Amino acid sequence: MPTYDYECEACGHALEIFQGINDLVKKKCPECKKNKLKRQFGTGAAIVFKGSGFYQTDYRSEGYKQAAKKDSESKSEKKSDSKKSDAKSSDPKSSKKKSD
Repeated sequence: MPTYDYECEACGHALEIFQGINDLVKKKCPECKKNKLKRQFGTGAAIVFKGSGFYQTDYRSEGYKQAAKKDSESKSEKKSDSKKSDAKSSDPKSSKKKSD
């Protein structure tokens, strides 16, 4: 749920309210109790990420992404090479030669 910024036009009190996107806009100021509270434009509609679940490493640089891509490609090549060598050793022609 996003946090919205509000300001009272009567007394100037500013506050943040944590509410759902579909919730009605608040009108009544908690300080002066007048119906002059207005929601401010800005970053209030965005979701605020807090907590230990988000890390700087979640957003890697382009250089890191390219190096990781090369690393994964080299690993996939090694796997395909080992599959080819396994296929050669299980080839019936090569086993026939060994039995002769």
